Amino acid sequence: MGFSLTAGNILAQKSPPVSNLRVSNLIEFDTTEGESLLMESKSKKDFFPLTMHFVTQDNLAYCGVASIVMVLNSLKIAAPETPEYRRYKIFTQENFFSNPKTQQVISSEKVARGGMNLQQLGGLLASYDGVKAQVYHASDSSLAEFRKLAVANLQQSDNYVLVNYLRKEIGQETGGHISPLAAYNEATDRFLIMDVSRYKYPPVWVKSAELYQAMNTNDSSSGKTRGFVLVGR
Repeated sequence: MGFSLTAGNILAQKSPPVSNLRVSNLIEFDTTEGESLLMESKSKKDFFPLTMHFVTQDNLAYCGVASIVMVLNSLKIAAPETPEYRRYKIFTQENFFSNPKTQQVISSEKVARGGMNLQQLGGLLASYDGVKAQVYHASDSSLAEFRKLAVANLQQSDNYVLVNYLRKEIGQETGGHISPLAAYNEATDRFLIMDVSRYKYPPVWVKSAELYQAMNTNDSSSGKTRGFVLVGR
């Protein structure tokens, strides 16, 4: 019961009453079953750091920025100054693009208008010193490789997995989306997506095959498939 009163409630407290958006193939984290899947998981090293640094995306196109901010703060990468917090330094969605190197990848204005693709996601992460980002397009990978790499990552500290997928392929509404993975449940072969659009969806457990299928979809902005990024120091 101690668990459900801490992490479970922290993640569930902002979930909206959007039952019309929920689908049967997904298991929401803010349920008894969803919490049990985490308790049973042997691959959840990323869950608590991401929970500590969780943010909801600032606008409809900032899913990638919100995901990157969570990961950079979890990795304890040197952050720029934040005037609103005075002498304290932390990555926010407002100061993320203050690094001139990010502008060489894509501008904040373009992201605000149309989001980012997988290659840009990796480039923005790598634009910060001390960050290593490995980009995997789903068409160049496989379900088995994705599962192997993602699970190994979730069993280790100080590295993270960001997924770029098409929502409708897992039964959710609208188009492409980016969020971190927080855990993997071995018994059910499901990954926990720490969805950054908390105004719309809670974190959800999705079958690995369905998530891979959602990543193996074409992104018109790049002409390539979506996929995943492994991030570490």
